[in-house]
Amino acid sequence: MTTPQQKQQPLPLALSAARNNAEWCAAMSRSHGLKSEFGDQAWAAPARTPLYYPDAVTLAPGAAPDALVPRIDTASPGASVKDSFADLDLAGSGFGVLFEAQWIHRPAGPAAPAPGLAWEVAKTPEALRAWALAWDGGDGHAALFGPELLDEPDHFVISVRSSDGARVVAGAVASRSADVVGLSNVFTGEDGPESAWPAVLGAAHALFPGLPVVGYEAGDDLAVALRHGFEPVGPLRVWLHGL
Repeated sequence: MTTPQQKQQPLPLALSAARNNAEWCAAMSRSHGLKSEFGDQAWAAPARTPLYYPDAVTLAPGAAPDALVPRIDTASPGASVKDSFADLDLAGSGFGVLFEAQWIHRPAGPAAPAPGLAWEVAKTPEALRAWALAWDGGDGHAALFGPELLDEPDHFVISVRSSDGARVVAGAVASRSADVVGLSNVFTGEDGPESAWPAVLGAAHALFPGLPVVGYEAGDDLAVALRHGFEPVGPLRVWLHGL
């Protein structure tokens, strides 16, 4: 359901968020040796993308399913489409809705202080590995973030460390595009999501002081983001083939 707050937001905010997210998905695909392509209506990868990443992201409302679905590999299990404006019907192509979420936006500006925490951008394979292990939390998928990501000039892996610098206690990926910076993969440890946002937002502001911040969240994570200055700017939906 669209809220009055969403109706007041110009569509370009959702357009910018969708494009930014697609650029991050393209970078992740490149880091795994996969090619992809941007079109007027959608970004898509013809071979299955890395775990947790969609095979296509729509870039404008009204994308045509008949043109989009043939651009991805639905023969392999797990194909998914990020329907950035929640306006597609992919049921006839064998997809079901995996989850729904909201694009979010925060104006450029400083964040609340994060006492006792310091952040850094991972610049070495060792630092990236430490971040990935903390992000993964023992699930066995840390290798998803390989050292090839360090060659991506517009994507920054942010590690938030404990006061003694010994542990990565929170983090995110900041992706810079023309008019926004996107935050994804926001995580925190035992202190919960409330502790992650001040440090991550502080890092984003220090790196890109003039850019507003976008991303997407759902459920309790959306509620936390709203408490830290974000507002919802439009719905999105993720479709999974075979669901």
